[in-house]
Amino acid sequence: MKENSTIKNLNLNFGPQHPAAHGVLRLMLQLNNEVITANDTHIGLLHRGTEKLMEGKIYLHSLPYFDRLDYVSMLIQEHAYCLAIEKALNKNFYQTNFSKIRSLYDELTRVLNHLLAVSCHALDVGSMSPLFWAFEEREKILEFYERISGARMHAAFYRPNQMNLKVITRNLIDDIMIFSKNCSITLNEMNNILTFNNIWKVRLVNIGLYSLETAINYNLSGVMIRCTGLKHDLRLNKITSYAHYPYLRISSFIGYSGDSYDRFLLRLSEMIESLFLVNQISWKLSIFFDTQKNKKVFNLKSLQKKRNSSKIFMENIIAHFKYWQDGFIVPTNYAYSAVESPKGEFGVFLISNNSNKPYRCKIKSPAYTHMHFLNYLCQNVMLADLVTLIGTLDIVFGEVDR
Repeated sequence: MKENSTIKNLNLNFGPQHPAAHGVLRLMLQLNNEVITANDTHIGLLHRGTEKLMEGKIYLHSLPYFDRLDYVSMLIQEHAYCLAIEKALNKNFYQTNFSKIRSLYDELTRVLNHLLAVSCHALDVGSMSPLFWAFEEREKILEFYERISGARMHAAFYRPNQMNLKVITRNLIDDIMIFSKNCSITLNEMNNILTFNNIWKVRLVNIGLYSLETAINYNLSGVMIRCTGLKHDLRLNKITSYAHYPYLRISSFIGYSGDSYDRFLLRLSEMIESLFLVNQISWKLSIFFDTQKNKKVFNLKSLQKKRNSSKIFMENIIAHFKYWQDGFIVPTNYAYSAVESPKGEFGVFLISNNSNKPYRCKIKSPAYTHMHFLNYLCQNVMLADLVTLIGTLDIVFGEVDR
């Protein structure tokens, strides 16, 4: 080598065309041989302005926006928005049937999310089999979505202060209970093929290491902070718990290594726990259906009401149209409500001004925080490990670039 020669680092664009870049992610990497020395993250090209668009729509019409943020865990985000509205209205529901149904579908959605996260992470690293098992189970959950809302993904099913309980039938609850038993078999197969696989462990163990102090400094939540030993779960805390979770037997899991392998194990454990919670809630709802069935007695007054129902029918249609056209008034107030989404703490901060539209609505997205953390994780790691790091973050860009 000549004395005056200089060594120049290589600048490399990772994504957005890369299969592991989740569609719109672009990383401008600076490489020294195969080691990443610096990273500049460009979060994408969506720019939908969801928060600003909500200020021009009534509360009910803004609900479908939340299906399109993290489009892998749809109903959980609707739940956060409904809780924020109910908090602004000073109303809380814990023991009602629709709070049970919300918790039931939240846990089904958690399984839906983690199945995709684990299977796509495995596919990025090089294992294809879990993808086929996971998507078979996801199809069943999406069918449960379709049976309550008519839509497979963007359900727009939850409503503040109400829920369409007519679509929740005994047959649906029975099918969900059967699914929860059969899905555990699939999870066992995924566990057998991945957990003790030497290639999988080589690609994940001690990759993406960080401490609890680092996790707190970067405001991580969900699996990303529980892998460092801190049991931070909004469903467990009496102050932050919501829906029907205070009345369920629930466990949360932690890891101690803080690496990608621990995060994989936590997601696998959370799916098993979610199926356990689904069983608990389904059992409670099945008991409710049995008691309602026994209460049905022939009543002359109810028969007369059915005869006069045609007179009331048109008035109900008019009232329903006005409700969906004009919405409802939320008094001047502010509220922050958060749920434990599969990716972490998903929060909605709402300011109302005694009208039928939100004055301000700000969304706390866990994926956005974790995307910011990628710059820290990429320092001095091999280029081949970058795919592992992106997969272990479980990022969806709908809620990152909103």
